[in-house]
Amino acid sequence: MLKNDTWRADILVEALPYIKKFWNKIVIIKYGGSAMEDKQLEQQILKDIILLRYIGMKPIIVHGGGPEISQEMLKQNKTPQFINGLRVTDRDTMDITEMVLTGKINTRLVAEINLCILEDQGNGIKGIGLSGEDAQLLVVKKYAHIDLGYVGEIIKINTEILTLLIEKDYIPVIATIGVDASGDRFNINADTVAGELAKVLKAEKLIFLSDVDGILRELGNVETLISSINVEEAKKLLESGQVQKGMIPKVESALGALEGGVKKVHFLNGKQVHSILLEIFTDKGIGTEFVSVDN
Repeated sequence: MLKNDTWRADILVEALPYIKKFWNKIVIIKYGGSAMEDKQLEQQILKDIILLRYIGMKPIIVHGGGPEISQEMLKQNKTPQFINGLRVTDRDTMDITEMVLTGKINTRLVAEINLCILEDQGNGIKGIGLSGEDAQLLVVKKYAHIDLGYVGEIIKINTEILTLLIEKDYIPVIATIGVDASGDRFNINADTVAGELAKVLKAEKLIFLSDVDGILRELGNVETLISSINVEEAKKLLESGQVQKGMIPKVESALGALEGGVKKVHFLNGKQVHSILLEIFTDKGIGTEFVSVDN
């Protein structure tokens, strides 16, 4: 056997226990930010997610689109504003957000998924796009902690539509627009949506794809990657101020998901090729793994 063949066989042997362990398990993947800027890389990420479905897992994609929303705002002479990593959203910004998330990014991701599946003759698997408005998937109320305008916090998730879709071999792709009891549309932080979905669907894993390697800890003047961290350690990082800006809602969502019963949360650099597969199916992994204290 050639050296290359041995290497391939070793990879399969290492992956097999994980494939068996995660068969039929729900995995929520939050995809967004700068990781979406490289379209060739985006196609590879989507192919890896399709592979998860081929081998028996049930992936659901929750996507953001912050950079593209900000770019569109600047084109319309509006300056993006954030408080604690959350976008301040007036009515015009809400219209821009919905246009970018549902009209542009969601349709693009679904089209790319279905094209990949068509090329691979994908055995009935299909991508399908959803907004939180569809079938009242994400019911919200206005964010109450500070005034951010048309920003919502989730009060109810209709899991029935998602359960039906994943049982029929669809890969749902969710744009994070919610609706309140009066029918008004609200922007919802995508990290928060991913965490809440992971809780209510009893997901095995919640994966955040961003443009950083994971959670970093400052030691002197040097930042080092934290490969594994538990709930109490993560809370201390938040309280110390080491977690800042857009990472705040991610870490808060990770903590909420773990406390809600999700087994593990992973922070990965989506710009690293095959980052999802390397984290899930290898012993070493590559990013930061969040676990409960009990683990």
